[in-house]
Amino acid sequence: MTEKYVYKFFDKEVCEGSADMKNLLGGKGANLAEMTSLGLPVPPGFVVSTQACLHFLANNEEYPEGLKAEVDEALEALEAHMGKKLGDNEDPLLVSVRSGARISMPGMMDTVLNLGLNDVSVEGLAKISNDPRFAYDSYRRFMYMYADVVKDVSKEYFEKELEKLKHELGVENDTEIPADELKKLIQKYKAIYKEHMGEEFPQDPRKQLDDAIRAVFRSWNTRRAIDYRNHQGIPHDLGTAVNVMTMIYGNLGETSATGVAFTRNPSDGEKKLYGEFLVNAQGEDVVAGIRTPLPIEDLKASMPDLYNQLFEISELLEKRYRDMQDMEFTIQQGKLYMLQTRSGKRTGIAASQIAYDLVKEGAISKEEAILRIEPSDVENALFPSIDWGKIDSNAPVKQIKENIKDKFLGTGLAAGAAAATGKAIFNADRAQEIAEQGQDVILIRVETTPEDFHGMAASKGILTMKGGLTSHAAIVARQIGKACIVGSEKGGISIDVEKRELTASGLVVREGDWITIDGDDGSIYSDKLPTRPAELPESMKTILDWCDETAKIGVKANADKPDQFIKALEFGAKGVGLCRTEHMFFDNLDLVRGMILAKNDEERKHYVDQLEPVQEEDFRGIFDVSKGYPVIIRLIDPPLHEFLLSEEELMTEIFEAKLAGKKDEDFKETADMLEVVREMKEQNPMLGLRGCRLGITMPIVTEMQSRAIFKAAAKVIKSGKKVFPEVMVPLVGFQKEFEHQRTIIDRVAKEVMQEEGIEFKYLVGTMIEVPRAALTSGEIAGGDKGAQFFSFGTNDLHQMALG
Repeated sequence: MTEKYVYKFFDKEVCEGSADMKNLLGGKGANLAEMTSLGLPVPPGFVVSTQACLHFLANNEEYPEGLKAEVDEALEALEAHMGKKLGDNEDPLLVSVRSGARISMPGMMDTVLNLGLNDVSVEGLAKISNDPRFAYDSYRRFMYMYADVVKDVSKEYFEKELEKLKHELGVENDTEIPADELKKLIQKYKAIYKEHMGEEFPQDPRKQLDDAIRAVFRSWNTRRAIDYRNHQGIPHDLGTAVNVMTMIYGNLGETSATGVAFTRNPSDGEKKLYGEFLVNAQGEDVVAGIRTPLPIEDLKASMPDLYNQLFEISELLEKRYRDMQDMEFTIQQGKLYMLQTRSGKRTGIAASQIAYDLVKEGAISKEEAILRIEPSDVENALFPSIDWGKIDSNAPVKQIKENIKDKFLGTGLAAGAAAATGKAIFNADRAQEIAEQGQDVILIRVETTPEDFHGMAASKGILTMKGGLTSHAAIVARQIGKACIVGSEKGGISIDVEKRELTASGLVVREGDWITIDGDDGSIYSDKLPTRPAELPESMKTILDWCDETAKIGVKANADKPDQFIKALEFGAKGVGLCRTEHMFFDNLDLVRGMILAKNDEERKHYVDQLEPVQEEDFRGIFDVSKGYPVIIRLIDPPLHEFLLSEEELMTEIFEAKLAGKKDEDFKETADMLEVVREMKEQNPMLGLRGCRLGITMPIVTEMQSRAIFKAAAKVIKSGKKVFPEVMVPLVGFQKEFEHQRTIIDRVAKEVMQEEGIEFKYLVGTMIEVPRAALTSGEIAGGDKGAQFFSFGTNDLHQMALG
């Protein structure tokens, strides 16, 4: 039996798909079929499956056997259902051709609207609609989409002609262009097409449809689609379905509109209908950001019955899918149609709030809520904000903003609750190139398109002049966790991409200048303002607590200071997995250098005795906030030369002293240090006198650090708090090395317990970071003096194993 490739969705009786067929019909097609089966107002159409796409791409762009016949049969059935013929001269059926992958890839693949129009059918459409302006506007839209998507003729050629015409007519919006001028514009579009393709614009509707289906298949492998899949971790072997659907017109006058709505706010998760719409427009106008749309609340005032119907549908769809929905709709002369629903993209903050609320509403379980939170959502919830306190710690934020008003450029719509600062860059390729050099970038565009994705992903933030909160820039920025401000032209911002400059408030920002965007209120500043990370919202903290209820593995943090440990605990850490004591040593370099330069143990003890209380205080600070969680403290690990000046620096000091005429005794300390540095110089210092070998050659250091750890633990325990210290011996490769160090640690622990009159538990372990330790780990862990825990130092282990 021949494989089926085409699936119809006409009405509740003729509906061959459902929501659980996403692998075959793609997300859009499966959900269109599902909405149709629920009896919602969906324009009739059919879906060409992902399997057809995969065959097409794998077989030199040849259709699978039987596909063309299935498409012809489905089209004829659609024509019969609608009572119209594709491209008819008097009352033409027009269709949209859209992509739809299994996993949503908003804006990354191609769409063609108003397919079926030609020089004759446009006259029939003008007559039957009694609106020539609408008909010619639809035709010119189809022409540039077809040229761009199917024939790869850049839409910029067509947009330039459109902008030129609007300038000549003195109008701002497409809707103000009269029918006669649109007819002239169509002739110019034809000339552009012929200039680039060497042929007339196609007039056969069946050929238009076939070419459009093939183009959507090809769009699966465009650069922007591949970049997006790479960024999002989406497999490349899924393919896209093609959705052919009866056209519904949002550009049929003031009783028509098109828009995008979310069942909850995708920025913060608030439960309310959220979105935007445009009157007398087609759907691509909203997503492409060509015009700045109106908030969905305005629909409630202008078309209350339709708003209420949309609200009821949104409630039904969220209940059906048990998740926040992103819906596309069109109103044609007072009648609502649903063009799409899908799980909406959202910020990390919104993801946690929505999952938390759905649990409280009984829609999903705690376990399902946990599975809906990606690691990137937690990361995105920590979006930075402007650190106003660093600008002026004594003034309120309102006053600070007033004080820096000379840097204020204007405002836009904040599409993500984050702030970002970077160098202003006006091109996606340059943004990616400069970001790869390690520089922070803000990508600035009039509006973004899917071709800009690589630049958006590389940037810290995105700023556009046009577009709304459901435009391409806003949707993608929310998904990939970028700060974003859109629609800034209403806030006084003008962007000239060719000149590479932004102008506002009498100020000019040129490419390479610093700029800051504030996602809190949509403000834009011509300077590099300081930022700080945000704190986890309560909903995210609660979900992380739910994770703890089911998790089998805990996560510990790296922390060397109390404030770092406090922050880690806020994020759900179950203790400190590594506290590096050498970081504390760097805060007391004079004492450490004295210890290193000492000529004997007696002299060295003078410095060690001064270091011990300093270390004890450091450890006490960490134990004091540990809440009874284990704290693994690694004894000093780096080579000693890291605490000294380099040989070159010391030689320079001595040379300069001699040039200045100083006597030898004036730089004796520097000369002594140079002698020690030369003695310690090794061919490979990372494998020389460091880690446990330092503790073996200078046992007084191990004693001092162990005593500081245990005295700090004892004092915090006496204050009524729980403490569980774990001492890590670094860079062990031999069993005897570990036993030597543990013997010292155990002896010191016993002495401290006797001195403090208190007993406490502790562990002694090591880090597996040299290949020999990995091979002899059983020996190192064996016996009464064996390791009680292992950590893995993968950096050194990999370097040594791979040579």
